[in-house]
Amino acid sequence: MKIIHTKEPVAAAEIKQFLERELPPQFKLQRHADIDLIFTESTNGLQIGQPDLYEDWLFNIELVNPEEIHITKSEHYTDDVNVLTLEDIMNNLFLQFPGRQNIDHIAEES
Repeated sequence: MKIIHTKEPVAAAEIKQFLERELPPQFKLQRHADIDLIFTESTNGLQIGQPDLYEDWLFNIELVNPEEIHITKSEHYTDDVNVLTLEDIMNNLFLQFPGRQNIDHIAEES
């Protein structure tokens, strides 16, 4: 799990909009695959998946509080090339949103 602490609050809807706009085109460019990702917003976050290819979500993004984001990769697909590609792209995207200047700390937990 990746934990991102921010200086200013972020909202699940903002993260969802950002990822819906940025993640699919970068994934298609990097993987050369036309896989439509599904972004499902929940009460305190969102999940990214593709139900036609995967039984469960690929990433779960949870706002523990407005300044703390937890990003969990599904344990079922850890070696999947699509998931690894998504993870790499998201690592870069989360430096853009909420922005490097708004990030206090990034940690990895197993």
